[in-house]
Amino acid sequence: MSEPTTTTIDVNGHPCRVWSKGSGPKLGWLAGFGGLPRWTPFLDKLAETRTVIAPSLPGYPGATGHTLLDSHLDWICAVRDIVLKAGLEGADLAGSSVGASFAAEFAAMWPHKVRRLALIAPFGMYDDTDPPADVWAQRPDDQPGILCANPQTWLDYKAPPPGANSVEWPIEQVRASEAAARAFWPLGNTRIEKRLPTIIAPTLLLWGEQDRLMPRSYADRFAKKIKGPTTIRVIPRAGHLAELDEPAATAAAILEFVR
Repeated sequence: MSEPTTTTIDVNGHPCRVWSKGSGPKLGWLAGFGGLPRWTPFLDKLAETRTVIAPSLPGYPGATGHTLLDSHLDWICAVRDIVLKAGLEGADLAGSSVGASFAAEFAAMWPHKVRRLALIAPFGMYDDTDPPADVWAQRPDDQPGILCANPQTWLDYKAPPPGANSVEWPIEQVRASEAAARAFWPLGNTRIEKRLPTIIAPTLLLWGEQDRLMPRSYADRFAKKIKGPTTIRVIPRAGHLAELDEPAATAAAILEFVR
């Protein structure tokens, strides 16, 4: 697996890493809970036929500046800057978990700047009759099983790669959780359902069959609110971060949708 090209963009005076790889039409990727500490087999699959552009969000691995974002509107404006500065205006946009929620917010606020939208188990809604799990309330030993069907998949994803700074690496991972909390705590509820009706882009909603964080019923809730045509696909054997558990199947579903 070859390394992606790395560039940097400025957001609110702070650097944000942008990884890119592949050829073909652009496909933006906003990573899920935990950010993007490493390039993944899922992204390599996408890059076989698309130019994958994966910017880091503030506070996630590869970026700083999350402490400047005091409201959800601050976050949405920062995501707008990131998407546009990464050269993704008018491109297909995909995301997972917290990244999927931000992708949906961008498509809702600037509906003509997204061609097609692929969302893997997005945050943003809360129904007390079928509540999502509170990922921040989990004990450290339980969190991997909430995020992935195979807990070892999450542990491998977050393990420091060769050459990583042994002191900075764990700090960076904790910062990513803090950044997600600043945007989505408590309970991931941003009342996104109020804004979904302005999304006109054709939208794919992907859900891991074994998602223990975000109930499958939320796919239907998102689909009912989005104005554009929506398709729901369930990925067998996958948990909340389907792109980590089943990279080939998840990538194939997205590529089929955006072609």
